[in-house]
Amino acid sequence: MSEPATAAVAEVAGTDLGLLENVPLGEGRAVIVGGRNIAIFRPRSGRVYATQADCPHLGGPLVDGILVEDSVVCPLHELRFNLKSGEPARPLCDRLETYEVRVTPDGRMYLEAGTEAG
Repeated sequence: MSEPATAAVAEVAGTDLGLLENVPLGEGRAVIVGGRNIAIFRPRSGRVYATQADCPHLGGPLVDGILVEDSVVCPLHELRFNLKSGEPARPLCDRLETYEVRVTPDGRMYLEAGTEAG
């Protein structure tokens, strides 16, 4: 399994990801930050997660996957990933790169400086 790209996290830290209301509960949205495709997820728990946008196994668009609790299911091969740690439910591929997201009182989302969620 590969190690997380912490240098890439530092490079995009503090990036404004937009308004929380633009990511409906139970859905995900893709954004490009510093040339990287990142998926923002807002499961029904109300938490907000950011991960790499494509599945590390087959490259499936994770924002098109189904959110189950605080996990996303890849739409191409149905592998489930924990959104906080990035760990796959089965050891078929590398873990997802994950990023901490901060939501301000006015509802804006930001990547946290120099942190990785998992």
